[in-house]
Amino acid sequence: MALGLPENIFLTTLNAAANWARSNSLWPMPFATACCGIELMATAASRHDMARFGAEVMRFSPRQCDLLIVAGRVVMKMLPVLQRIWLQMPEPKWCISMGACACTGGVFDTYAVVQGVDRFIPVDLYVPGCPPRPEQLLRALIDLQAKIRRTGTVTGREFAARTQPEGPPPLDAEEVRRLRTEASERE
Repeated sequence: MALGLPENIFLTTLNAAANWARSNSLWPMPFATACCGIELMATAASRHDMARFGAEVMRFSPRQCDLLIVAGRVVMKMLPVLQRIWLQMPEPKWCISMGACACTGGVFDTYAVVQGVDRFIPVDLYVPGCPPRPEQLLRALIDLQAKIRRTGTVTGREFAARTQPEGPPPLDAEEVRRLRTEASERE
């Protein structure tokens, strides 16, 4: 205990500095497949200017990004592409699910549309809406920055445990039958 300070104060200060730097230099990877992509583009345009919040550098190479923004519906044929992009992104990395289609499948309750990307990749923040306004995405970006500042270490140990998708488990066949019978009874 030097100078009356705890021994881990310097490591804590270093962690805080690393988290501050990570939170203020996010490089988004846009994965826009539908109408939410237009709102994502509007967020990056001059009127809303996502660059004010440190997310200026939109890259289209997953190896240069640390924030994946999934905007719009994802079909089953695109799911392997989305997963490959997620796996190619270096740690630490985060994900924002933007819009009703990316969060829950939206109005597309079909076999071809993924009913929530959180079943296949870990999602840190959800932006609801159909389509959500650019202000909502900016709010999500600010919330993600606050989350990054609260958590994390210099070495990134907390990301090593994130090997599997962190989402709700898929529904089993019995649960799907029960939900369908309830829906048909309401009609």
